[in-house]
Amino acid sequence: MQPPIRVRFTAFVGAVFLAALGSAACSRGTGGSSSANGGPASGTVIKSGVDLPLSGSDASDGVPTENGAKLAVIDANKQHLMAGYTFVADVLDDAVNGVHSPNQGAKNIQSFASDGAVLGVVGPFNSNVAKAEIPLSNNLGLALISPATTNPDLTKGPPALQLRTTNPSSITFFRVCATDDIQGPAGADYAGKVLKLRRAYLLDDNETYGRGVSDQWARQFIADGGSVVGHDHITKGQQDFHALLTRAGGLHPDVVFYGGTTSTGGGLVRKQMADSGLGGTAYFGADGIRNDEFLKVAGTSASDVYATVAAINADKLAAAKTFLSEYQDQFHQPVGSYSANAYAATMVVVHAIVDAAKAAGGKMPDRAAVLEKLKTTKGFPSIIGSFSFDRNGDTTNKIISIYEAKNGAWMFLTQQNYAK
Repeated sequence: MQPPIRVRFTAFVGAVFLAALGSAACSRGTGGSSSANGGPASGTVIKSGVDLPLSGSDASDGVPTENGAKLAVIDANKQHLMAGYTFVADVLDDAVNGVHSPNQGAKNIQSFASDGAVLGVVGPFNSNVAKAEIPLSNNLGLALISPATTNPDLTKGPPALQLRTTNPSSITFFRVCATDDIQGPAGADYAGKVLKLRRAYLLDDNETYGRGVSDQWARQFIADGGSVVGHDHITKGQQDFHALLTRAGGLHPDVVFYGGTTSTGGGLVRKQMADSGLGGTAYFGADGIRNDEFLKVAGTSASDVYATVAAINADKLAAAKTFLSEYQDQFHQPVGSYSANAYAATMVVVHAIVDAAKAAGGKMPDRAAVLEKLKTTKGFPSIIGSFSFDRNGDTTNKIISIYEAKNGAWMFLTQQNYAK
C-alpha cells in the first residue's frame, strides 16, 4: 500500500504569515506540531484534514471537491475568523492505482489523528472509504465531515451503530449531502414518471455505494410501475462487460442503470453497450458517474445518459455567486458536483473550531470541544443553503439534482428538495 500523499495547502493573509509559513505551504510530509492524544497543539496553525481521491480516474471527482475545501480555507483566513491563527488544509489522497481505497483512507485518518493541529477532517468522497474510516474517527474522537458519501447505512440504523463500537453514543461522522434512500428513488422517479421507461436492467460494482444505490433505485422503479428484468454485480477491476450486456440485451430493457463510479466501470459500461445491442438504450446512474471522466471514457456514447447528484446545483443559488466567481478565479476550471459541498463542510468545521475557541477564552480548542459544537449545529448559513445536523449527523438539507449527458457535456435538468 502506498504511503499517504500529503499536501499542505495554506491560505495566508498578510506578509507576516507569508514570511513565516510560506516555505511550508507546499511541502510534502507531516509538518506542523503534533500530539498523539489529539489535544491542543502549540503554535498558530490550525489544520483541517482533507481526505479525497485525488489521482487516477477518481481525480475527476476528488480534485474539484478538494478545491472547494481549499477555497473555504482561503476565505476563512481572509475573514480573520480566529485572530492570531492561520487555517491550513492538510490534504491526503485516498486513491491507490487511480481508484479510491478504504485501506488508504484508514491510514490517512490515522495520520491526521497523530497531528494535534488537525481538529477535524473533510472527507471522504466514497462510501466504502467512509465505512473504513468511521470506526477510527469514532475511536479517536476526530470529527469527520463528508461532502459526498451517500450510503444511508453510514449514519442510520443498526449498520451505523456497528461502525461505532468504541463509543456507540458518540457521533463523530457528519455529512452535508443527501443519502441514497433519497437519491436512488429520485432517479427512478425521473426514469419512470418523466421519461416513461418501464423495463430496467441493473448492473453495479458490488461496493457499499454502488450496490446500495442500485437497490434503492430498483425498489422505487418497481413501485412506480416498472419492472427489473435483471440485476448483476461485477467483480473488482473488471474491464470487459460485453458478455453481461449481450445477455442483458436479450431481456429487452429500455433503460440500463449502473450503480458505481466511473473508476469502477461506469464509463466503460456505457461505451460497451453500443457493441452489445444496447446502443440506443437509455442509461442511468447516480453521482458516481456525474463527472468529466465519464464523458471522456464513454466518448461518443455519452448521450441519453442521466445522473443524479445528492446536492444542490450551486449555479442556481444567489448565496453561491461569490463562491463560483472565486472558484473560477482561483482554479480556472469548472466546479464539480460536490465542490460547493466541500466548501460548506470545511466552513462548518472552521466555525465549530472558532466557537470552541471562544468558549475556551481564545485558546486552541481540543477535538472534543469541536465535536460538541458540530453536534449542536443549527441553521448554519452556508452557500448551499441553511442546514442543521440531525441526531445521526445527517444534514437537514436534502436536495437531489438531475443531469443529462448530451453531446459530450453534462446539462442540468432539475432539482427537488426532499426535506419538504
